[in-house]
Amino acid sequence: MAAVGCFVFAARRGCCCCGRLRRGVRVCHPCGGDMVFGMSSGLLSVHGMQNIQRQQRNLSLHEYISIGLLKDAGISVPNGKAVSTPDEAYSAAKAIGSKDLVVKAQVLAGGRGKGIFENGLKGGVRIVYSPEEARDVSSRMIGKKLFTKQTGEKGRICNQVFICERRYPRREYYFAITLERTFQGPVLIGSSEGGVNIEDVAAENPEAIVKEPIDIMEGIKKEQAVKLAQKMGFPNNVMEDAAENMIKLYELFIKYDASMLEINPMVEDAAGIVLCMDAKINFDSNAAYRQKDIFAQQDWSQEDEQDKQAADFDLNYIGLDGNIGCLVNGAGLAMATMDIIKLHGGNPANFLDVGGGATAQQVNEAFKLITSNKKVLAVLVNIFGGIMRCDVIAKGIILAVENLDLKIPIVVRLQGSKVDDAKALIAASSLKILGCDDLDEAAKMVVKLSEIVSLAKEAQVDVNFQLPI
Repeated sequence: MAAVGCFVFAARRGCCCCGRLRRGVRVCHPCGGDMVFGMSSGLLSVHGMQNIQRQQRNLSLHEYISIGLLKDAGISVPNGKAVSTPDEAYSAAKAIGSKDLVVKAQVLAGGRGKGIFENGLKGGVRIVYSPEEARDVSSRMIGKKLFTKQTGEKGRICNQVFICERRYPRREYYFAITLERTFQGPVLIGSSEGGVNIEDVAAENPEAIVKEPIDIMEGIKKEQAVKLAQKMGFPNNVMEDAAENMIKLYELFIKYDASMLEINPMVEDAAGIVLCMDAKINFDSNAAYRQKDIFAQQDWSQEDEQDKQAADFDLNYIGLDGNIGCLVNGAGLAMATMDIIKLHGGNPANFLDVGGGATAQQVNEAFKLITSNKKVLAVLVNIFGGIMRCDVIAKGIILAVENLDLKIPIVVRLQGSKVDDAKALIAASSLKILGCDDLDEAAKMVVKLSEIVSLAKEAQVDVNFQLPI
């Protein structure tokens, strides 16, 4: 029954090649695949079940914001500016003063260069040769959806573009910093093969990827950065420059509580300068109280509406493809609940953990979130009252059923603190909420009910559920 658990972890932590995922882009590895924290490659192995954490939303910011953080840290980056209109793009291109420019669509998804806009424009990263051309290309990107392998059919809206100077690299490298359980802390990852999908390198030429673990208590040492630069193949004349950039990148990684930092590519340009041409940084949501300025820059237009709704009410939610809604307290119990639904032939529609301190209002909002998915045909509530009191959950369920006028069957399994009070509240409500003390029986019941509703929908007939006498 581990399959669902693996899926949930992959969806939460994200398959974010080049880090261009945000929570909500549900791309996952096949079960049993290796994961890197925040990255979708098999570079470093961790197992999903061991790394589920409450409210682990790794904030991802636009490229231009990450580039700005690098610039403020004294790291060499191309000159550029983010703009929101074609006229601003023209002015920015003119101010840069170069005829060789790059226009980059600012969407939080990987594969921008090979993406296609809804108006047919190919490529979210375009080379232009004049301010006029920058304005023209920007006008075809801004306000349009970009579709890439990671966005799926929904696409991602492009509200801004990043206008930057074009630099001419002699060689391109890959560099990243991530957190890895195997090394019990941060690890530097480098490769001589930059500017390409790192997953392809990991699969086809794994020896081209080198790693340098860092003792988080001691911090990075210069000799470690030099050692990695040597292994990556930087020539002697820029070795020190490359190492200095790596040290500054690590310091930035620690300063901002990052969970992943990726530079692809890091280059040596024609002038012999080491530059970070592209940057992606993910931030640990557990540090939001320390990094208020960073988290204030989150672009919710790049997120699923359900993800924003979940975040607003502090709910740990992941949408899946099934038709049985799940509301559970505790990540482990939620995964077990989904597994037992699968065991009995059903398909969970979501992972939703209300946590140990949920209020009746949060439970009400959780039901709104679950039932906003029109695929949901039945709901299973599975609560073990430890810190969370069952009567609070019951009040939330009753509030939701009344406010939302829910017509689909709801199966509730409550155990633990104040469970008798909870059952009394539900019984007194006269609502069609089906109680069940045994989890296995509850799972069988909700699967059968979802099948009945599905058949009724196909036959275009109404089904009314009556509580047993």
